[in-house]
Amino acid sequence: MSTLQISLAVIGAVLLALIVAYNAWTNHKNAPRRAERSDAPRQEPAFDGATPLPNMADAQGHPPPEDRDGDFAATVPDESALALALPPSSHSAERRPALDALIDAIAPLSLDHQVSGEAALAALPPTRRAGSKPFAIEGQNEESGQWEMPAPGQRYRAFQAGVQLANRTGALNEIEFSEFVAKTQTFADAVGAAPDFPDMLHEVARARELDQFASDHDAQLAFVLRARQAAWSPGYVHQNASRAGFVAGTLPGRMVLPASGEGGGAVLSLSFDTQAALSDNPEHSAVRELLLSLDVAQVHRSEHPFARLREVAVQLCESMDALLCDQNGSPLPAMAMDPIAGDLELLYDKLDGRDLSAGSPQARRVFS
Repeated sequence: MSTLQISLAVIGAVLLALIVAYNAWTNHKNAPRRAERSDAPRQEPAFDGATPLPNMADAQGHPPPEDRDGDFAATVPDESALALALPPSSHSAERRPALDALIDAIAPLSLDHQVSGEAALAALPPTRRAGSKPFAIEGQNEESGQWEMPAPGQRYRAFQAGVQLANRTGALNEIEFSEFVAKTQTFADAVGAAPDFPDMLHEVARARELDQFASDHDAQLAFVLRARQAAWSPGYVHQNASRAGFVAGTLPGRMVLPASGEGGGAVLSLSFDTQAALSDNPEHSAVRELLLSLDVAQVHRSEHPFARLREVAVQLCESMDALLCDQNGSPLPAMAMDPIAGDLELLYDKLDGRDLSAGSPQARRVFS
């Protein structure tokens, strides 16, 4: 071979090596960021709260949700949160009974004899709903005098049945009230009780008024954290979110920031693409956006949820090289969030004035 041929071969080999190296560097640069091995995300206990809706539309529950006016965005109903009896909040000094005259239509059931817990349980209806509204029956414990859900080994001297007046599916209507009456009457016949039903028109009117108040004061805030350059792997998201205090939720691609005390629910939720979370090779799945949300009525104001949301947003943006945006994808300057804090304080005051304080058992039931 001539010197020229040898030179051209060498130059070709060098160029080929440079092309391979460039492609490898480009692939590495564009690959999703992975969690550091020294701080790989641990499997945390599942902890979950209300399910967020990734938009800023009102969702007191009347279809379609976008047609209703509200101060902020709200959530769709969470089936797991519709049960009448909720865990006691860490901000409540005493356990409240499930039924509450403020938010339930209640029918007393009088007895001229005691009824065992076993008999009461056998007579309960198979479902705990009247239409879309939670329905419950409580017994007055003969020994303690307290109202409670019927339990084996106990005896009861009276019962009361109740149906929730409103939740995010809307107000109790006449059909649902009639179903409540039918279920209660069936239980009363089985245990030998005499029910005293409230006036349907009065309770339906109360339901509509409560539903209107809840609709006007329902709020969920949601912001998007968008990757500036390289995407993230699910493991990378979990690692950084865990450092900010989040734990794994019950749904794939969802993490929650727990309240400071037991039973307080979730303060914030962080969610990303479910398909990426369920991928067979999650470390190669690309996540470019996270949804950070706060369901205001579900969180007690003493948790300072909005301040914590801002702190978490700043921390994650710095650690993950993310940009904070509104839900339309527009960058959100820090000063734009200041007016929201004042609006939320007014909202908290209005909820307090209605005895539906944010994070209370009553509020968590109505705003579910």
